[in-house]
Amino acid sequence: MSDPRELYQQVIIEHNKKPRNFGKLEPCTHHAHGLNPLCGDDIEITLVIENGIVQDLKFQGHGCAISQASSSLMTTNVKGKPVEEAEQMVEEFRAMIRGSLDPTKDPNILGRLSLFQGVRDLPSRVKCAVLPWATLHSAIKGEDVTSTE
Repeated sequence: MSDPRELYQQVIIEHNKKPRNFGKLEPCTHHAHGLNPLCGDDIEITLVIENGIVQDLKFQGHGCAISQASSSLMTTNVKGKPVEEAEQMVEEFRAMIRGSLDPTKDPNILGRLSLFQGVRDLPSRVKCAVLPWATLHSAIKGEDVTSTE
């Protein structure tokens, strides 16, 4: 399978049908609620941070396939990472989606998350892909609510 769009579609479908780390952590040390009022994506992120490491991370809510897949892939890639690395991933993911980082040319730690690069060509879906990442950032910073507006 050499077509990146085909791989992107398969990953989105797989993570939408069987999201990883779906649910709510109780107790948690950090949490935030994210809402995209334009399309109705609505997620809650709960995580446990101990000794500067994201020990566990879950999400729950509903939304389009892109927001659900982005949430699922985010949790699998951030879990077990130092908070500083998680924040770096947030910034790099946002930059990639907005077109200011090219994961094929610019240094980054996104790995498989670079599959979302094509979302930048779908302006109406950029906020869907970014919502989980913005919500994670809010949770880490101790902000309870985030929005894509």
